[in-house]
Amino acid sequence: MNVLLPTVLGLFLYFPEDKSEYFPAAISFTIFMIACVFTMRWIIKKSRKEELKTKNLEEEVTRRNQHLKKNSLH
Repeated sequence: MNVLLPTVLGLFLYFPEDKSEYFPAAISFTIFMIACVFTMRWIIKKSRKEELKTKNLEEEVTRRNQHLKKNSLH
């Protein structure tokens, strides 16, 4: 089993002699990285909007509850 391990792991490693074979990988990596950055920024922006909506709703409910408490005491 120990004899086969380096052979099996060696199948997944490939370092090409011609370095131009790295360009397609670099291009696709760059495209996906840019897409990830935009997606993360979009998620953060949406999260902030939702946080603001939730905060406003919470303040409205708190005001209503205080108003109801005040009216029930009188």
